[in-house]
Amino acid sequence: MGGRGGRYVPLVGRWGFLARNHALDAVTVLLTITSVLELMIGGDAPTAPEMSLGLEAVALVAMVLPLFVRRRFPFGAPAAYWLLAAAISLADGPLIPSVNSVFVLGMAAAFLLGNVRDPRKGRIGLVLVLACMVVVISNLPGHTISQLVFTPLPFAISWLAGSILQERVLQAEAAEDRAARAEKERDMVARVAVAEERARVARELHDIVAHAISVMVLQVGAVRHGLPAGMADQSDALRGVERVGRTALTEMRRLLAAMRPEGEAPELEPQPGLDNLNALIAEIGRAGLPASLEVRGERVPLPQTLDLFAYRIAQEGLTNVLKHAQAHQAALTLDYQPGALEIEVRDDGVGASASDGFGRGLVGVRERVKIYGGEMSAGPAGSGGFVLTARLPIGPDQP
Repeated sequence: MGGRGGRYVPLVGRWGFLARNHALDAVTVLLTITSVLELMIGGDAPTAPEMSLGLEAVALVAMVLPLFVRRRFPFGAPAAYWLLAAAISLADGPLIPSVNSVFVLGMAAAFLLGNVRDPRKGRIGLVLVLACMVVVISNLPGHTISQLVFTPLPFAISWLAGSILQERVLQAEAAEDRAARAEKERDMVARVAVAEERARVARELHDIVAHAISVMVLQVGAVRHGLPAGMADQSDALRGVERVGRTALTEMRRLLAAMRPEGEAPELEPQPGLDNLNALIAEIGRAGLPASLEVRGERVPLPQTLDLFAYRIAQEGLTNVLKHAQAHQAALTLDYQPGALEIEVRDDGVGASASDGFGRGLVGVRERVKIYGGEMSAGPAGSGGFVLTARLPIGPDQP
């Protein structure tokens, strides 16, 4: 039974594809057959066509054939239908008006001309439909002025329906293109923001590493100067360490200069840490957002890099609330847990976004948490507002 069902699903899909893509072909064939039957049945009527039944059938089939290549010639195929209809009416005036099935096919051909993608061709198609219809009516014996005026109207309405549908399709495609371009632009700007943030993080890390190397060089120099005169070999070894350290420090400064954006002055102030949070809270308050700080657990000394990263995460979270959340207050919580430091920024606003529209919002937080192998979450709080949580590992297992 499973195998039978497996064959059934592709079969249904195949029939659905055929129905979507060849429904008009099937209807065209059916209407063509119907038109030939109409000619056979009404051959003795006073308004019957003048040509023989065989020539009439050949003429109708020749007129309908272009519709089967409409996918390859979206304008030429329905246009050929109408041109052939006008030409046939010149040879046999009553033929086209006497066959009701041809009326339906003419409506379909007019719809196809209105549905072409090129608006200029579409307008030409409307003129062609109306002109050919006037030719067909003019060749009908005993035609009236009202027939010349009102008979083309259904075909013009059919053309209008095709034109409206095509315009909707073009608008939908344009909207999709704009959305796709906007998505690409967001991705590109987000990548640039990530690169800039990584460069900023790298500059901060290099500052810390450069400071550490400076301290090491100074300590080695102090030890070397304190050695007795009889330890010349050890003094030379320490002098070599000093020389390598100073060279590394020089190269580090050059690297920092290369990473610094053009025109940006070097930062002379020391890097901030969690001890600066009270000043940050006060600064945020002066900017118009009352904020509070709560520290849970027992504070432990942190490595300088982790201390800096924790401060930057808190700073970015509060700044994000200030810019985007429309909040009345914010709360910053530091939770010292066994083996981890958890930082939470919560507000009572409408919900700050994880992005400011340019892909920058919480990029810095995400990059710093990733460097330290931590975890981050940001989103609407259950009680309203927005909450940012970052968990950084501390202790012997941290990166």
